[in-house]
Amino acid sequence: MPSVHVIRWIENLKDTNHELYWFDVLNRGKLETLDTVQQFTLWKKRKIPYIKGEFFLRKKMPALYSRIIPFLETTVNEAFEDIILEIQPDIIHSFELHYCSYPILKTMKKYPDIKWIYFCWGNDIFRHQVLKHDLNKIYSVLKRVNFLITDCKRDFYLAEKYGFNGRFLGVLPGGTGYNIKDIKSSFKDLTTRKIILIKGYQNEIGRAIFVLKAIKEIIKDLEKFEIYVFSARGEVTNFILSDAELNKKIKILNQLTQVELFNYFGKSFLYIGNNFSDGMPNTLLESLLLGAYPLQSNPGNATKELIGKKYFGVTIEDPENSIEIAEKILQIIDDKDTILHLAQLNHKNAIEDYNYDKIKNLICDLYNL
Repeated sequence: MPSVHVIRWIENLKDTNHELYWFDVLNRGKLETLDTVQQFTLWKKRKIPYIKGEFFLRKKMPALYSRIIPFLETTVNEAFEDIILEIQPDIIHSFELHYCSYPILKTMKKYPDIKWIYFCWGNDIFRHQVLKHDLNKIYSVLKRVNFLITDCKRDFYLAEKYGFNGRFLGVLPGGTGYNIKDIKSSFKDLTTRKIILIKGYQNEIGRAIFVLKAIKEIIKDLEKFEIYVFSARGEVTNFILSDAELNKKIKILNQLTQVELFNYFGKSFLYIGNNFSDGMPNTLLESLLLGAYPLQSNPGNATKELIGKKYFGVTIEDPENSIEIAEKILQIIDDKDTILHLAQLNHKNAIEDYNYDKIKNLICDLYNL
């Protein structure tokens, strides 16, 4: 997948002697990564010229279209098998299940001696297990996979439930490790912080609207705080702009680089992330690293693998309960002195757990087992 998380993973291997290849399974083009990585892109080719009515068939009759598409153009498995025959890989490592692992399953089953590592990302199993068609995909991939990495322990247990019987390589952050120099340069004095930072996802899994509803209920209690929302699109932006109080109080942050986002985390008192489904959110780890006390949803108890154990924070048990969220925000701001102390402890522990060198060594060691 052409993802920043994949790019960061590859960068951890830059000083190794491994020969690295990347297959653009989604056919989206070149990945901006190390020059030493050989990339297989632009593989989708027409077998015959376009036929009148293809677009209509794809939109109106997708099941039928999926059956005839192999006669029209190169399939993922055809392209992938050509690569396997060319480079004779020792290991295939796929990130994400539904778009990047299942599409190559046919080929992986054809070559059972090739070892397959699958990195399960947050919603791969937890969210899709309730969908019968997707559950069948989950079963079929996990049955073939040899090695598993997850971003939370919850998903290892789910993988076992759905047929994985290979070797578990452990829990690693989806975004890999963090450069501690960057963290420290963004980390500002805790005692001066007055920002509440909100992740603005509202979609199939994001529930930012319920956070905004909670803010609206207690907005008079937040006079001393500034409120920022990042990654806000469509419904979230409209919700803020259409409400006079929220529009006056909340600033919507436009597209941010990672450095810019770190700078906001590093001067925020409270971070709120609210999702219906997730694994271990990278933004949660970033809030811990940068001293923003987290109020985070807890789908499938993944968040509680950190919060309430080694790290401090508050969990949202019902992501669609704005009253619960409002009450927990008030509890946090009413005990600000204690919270600042706990945020400092989070920062100290997270630097030890998620620093780049530590995670890099863990990643490199995986391929030497």
